Amino acid sequence: MKRTRAQFVTILAAVLVPALTHAGKGEEILQSQCSSCHALSKPEDTSLDRLLNRKGPDLYYAGVKFNKEWLVRWLQAPTRIRPAGVMYRKVVKAGPAGSADVVDESLLPSHMKLSAEDAAAAAEALAALGADSPLVTKGAFKGGAPNVMMASLLFNKLRGCSSCHAAKPGEPPHSGPELYTAGDRLKPDFVAEYIRDPQKFDPHIWMPKLELNDGDIQKLTGYLMTLKQEGGK
Repeated sequence: MKRTRAQFVTILAAVLVPALTHAGKGEEILQSQCSSCHALSKPEDTSLDRLLNRKGPDLYYAGVKFNKEWLVRWLQAPTRIRPAGVMYRKVVKAGPAGSADVVDESLLPSHMKLSAEDAAAAAEALAALGADSPLVTKGAFKGGAPNVMMASLLFNKLRGCSSCHAAKPGEPPHSGPELYTAGDRLKPDFVAEYIRDPQKFDPHIWMPKLELNDGDIQKLTGYLMTLKQEGGK
């Protein structure tokens, strides 16, 4: 059936206008609600002082870091990824003699919750951040199923990842973000690049550059991609 020009314009408007409105709403949410705690563009100040005093993690490369589907879910029901928040040194206190340090929960702020509609719009806007960033090389993770036993050994024993990151729910608080949802949350190319050189993303970040060979990076990335909240390892 042939359509007139007017009909074509009407159909096009019906598709584009909601999409543009959705994108505009996401941008508005980022600027009005997220920018007070998160850097949405690459900061000019890369000093240690900024890192130590920021309120939330940088999001200017969120599009190459997070899976959008996970963002939509998380923004509606936020959970704590870092047991002691972004700046754990401010909320961790010494425990009783001979015991581990404890997190003072009263000092940890709660993350705002978004409606399903707002979460989808915000996630769309976040997915656009860093899309053309040189920080992450497409194909950095070469894929393939890892030898889970060997990769787990690398994570827990040989490379010391478990000293800062929890790979299972219920483990004691760690200084780094939990990784038992890494497969849901993070893009594999980002994980591989971050393991290779964390300081490329945050110049003064305390995660060490481990100088791993590419084989170990691939094994660890593959292992982390199996760590999922539902239906994963």
